[in-house]
Amino acid sequence: MTAPNRTLALFNYDWDATGYAHAARSTGSVLDSAGFDLFTFPSNARLAWFDMERFAARLAVQARRKGWQAVVSNHEQFGALTAALLAERMGWPGSPVKAIMACQHKLYARQVLQQVAPEANVPFQLLDAAYGAPVPQGLTYPTFVKPVKAAFSVLARQVDSHADLHRHTRFGAWELWVIRKLVEPFERMARQRLGPQVPSAHRLMLEAPVHADQFNLDGYVFNGQCHALGVVDALMYPGTQAFMRFQLPTRLPDSVQAWALDVARRFLQAVGFTHGLFNMEFFYDEATDELKVIEFNPRMASQFSDLYRQVKGVCLHALSLALAHNRDPAQLPRHTPTAGAAASFVHRVFDPLAPVSMPTAAQLAAFADTYPDGLVMPFPKSAGSIARDFKWLGSYRFGIVHLAGATQTDMLAHYRAACSTLGWPALAG
Repeated sequence: MTAPNRTLALFNYDWDATGYAHAARSTGSVLDSAGFDLFTFPSNARLAWFDMERFAARLAVQARRKGWQAVVSNHEQFGALTAALLAERMGWPGSPVKAIMACQHKLYARQVLQQVAPEANVPFQLLDAAYGAPVPQGLTYPTFVKPVKAAFSVLARQVDSHADLHRHTRFGAWELWVIRKLVEPFERMARQRLGPQVPSAHRLMLEAPVHADQFNLDGYVFNGQCHALGVVDALMYPGTQAFMRFQLPTRLPDSVQAWALDVARRFLQAVGFTHGLFNMEFFYDEATDELKVIEFNPRMASQFSDLYRQVKGVCLHALSLALAHNRDPAQLPRHTPTAGAAASFVHRVFDPLAPVSMPTAAQLAAFADTYPDGLVMPFPKSAGSIARDFKWLGSYRFGIVHLAGATQTDMLAHYRAACSTLGWPALAG
């Protein structure tokens, strides 16, 4: 008998833990995991000494002993880049290290986009101040501020005045320690791989605000050719920049989807992204017919994987495994879609004093019995972590629900009934 493919999944939790387990079973693969949870103590204590290159070197030693043949990761902060480093060391298929870094260094990515697709770019600049330093005078407001290197939309929001930006950039000693430890592994590599002329990742940057509907283009590059998988619509909580729901199918016309793919193709080619899954976040304003890139994620958007599986019959995690073993994703069999619409509902509170309840074991069991293809993820946190979420994100994400239906109306009806089961308030339709 032929030995099964053995693949290492880095920082493999939440959607990835579920998605890769399902994909491995369906393909007869064997999956091992490594990495640590950034949000759980004592696992996250490893931040104090974490170094991506040393981590990749240790994994390379283990790879020979454990028989790993490929590596995957969709973890934004450390996983995607560590996977690229390991693939490089082992001679495995993978996304080029420099291309990953070019996408994740948000200022560098803007500079490249300005060269290859200026019509899809927004005005931008580096905030000329170190963390916690005085905010320069003479800036134009409102402006959108975000870290040069970050994940999960941390510290990214619109500020309307000098005083607002000043308040937003004040950090306590613990906050500064966490921010620096999250960014420093990338910073060390950026100096080596992107060059000394690239601004430090330990900075914030400013962009002109855009007020338009938001979308996600998902796709992959194989043999240097860029392919679209689909577009997921993002709906926000009214009056905020916080995601309320992601849904398929998209409402975007085919022509706009093709335009987004063309922009992605130009950018990815420019940064040397020749292999792997990607996700491009963008705005599209129907009234002005303008498309503006928010950012490129050099990895799968794992949160959307089961939406694609149910609506399009495409398993993103299976595609990821195929790419890791240098197999053409276009040759993978597609499943029969089981739904006409599917969504990821993001439950948040915007008041730090608002009570939040987590579903009981009985409620979770009732949900699973009623919606076997559904998914619910509670995110309980300590008071300190919730306070940090409000500082960095402006809200606390306490749970996510995935549900599908024959139509969008059917899906929303299932969702409202599921919220009643879970004891959570239903979001606006």
